[in-house]
Amino acid sequence: MSLSPTKIRQMADVSNPNSLSNRLRSRRFQLFESLVSTLPRPLRMLDVGGTNLFWQNRSWANRDDIQIVTLNLVAEPKLFSNIESVVGDATDLSQFRDGGFDVVFSNSVIEHLFTLDNQRRMAAAVCRVGKAFWVQTPNFWFPIEPHFQVPGWQWMPFEMRVALIRRWKCGWRGPSKDLEQARQLVREVRLMTKAELCQAFPGADVMPERFAGLVKSWVVIHGFPKISKVI
Repeated sequence: MSLSPTKIRQMADVSNPNSLSNRLRSRRFQLFESLVSTLPRPLRMLDVGGTNLFWQNRSWANRDDIQIVTLNLVAEPKLFSNIESVVGDATDLSQFRDGGFDVVFSNSVIEHLFTLDNQRRMAAAVCRVGKAFWVQTPNFWFPIEPHFQVPGWQWMPFEMRVALIRRWKCGWRGPSKDLEQARQLVREVRLMTKAELCQAFPGADVMPERFAGLVKSWVVIHGFPKISKVI
């Protein structure tokens, strides 16, 4: 099968419920639900980078046994009785007390923090405020970068990536004629290796999510009574 840029975008389209990205996300969420099902209710959960739409699509909106706080740089409107949106910094979480949440959940956020130091700060904050946590992020070694959707993108020299995004649309980003804007777009996404995740989340399980025999992403899990080893 030829993987043209259009085909790759279709596979990664999160607005399409039948896309590869959403099928993998649904399978991943089934494991998350099985782990959460072992925890007592009511459940208080923090979703770092989460949205109303994400939880609505998974039939978790307006549940009376789970309270969800979503944290983003910009707050969302109040739409559901059990979802509260707050403004905050994923690398800080200082507005929350130690162990203030039964579960901290984060899906494809930690790779958007520009630097390894910021990623480590987010990891430390998640470990501090969550009794249990679930953090998913794409794998640095998977051949197709999921944000820019260019094979081998993350392995290219920085200035080569900048030159590409100044000229062409790469995934959902670009083209950006402005040099500094292009550099910011490239710097924002930093994929992590398993070794980096193990160091950032000491004692947690780092589990593979596979596609076509390759590890497409990692899920970092800790604090659940039952942990499956296969996604």
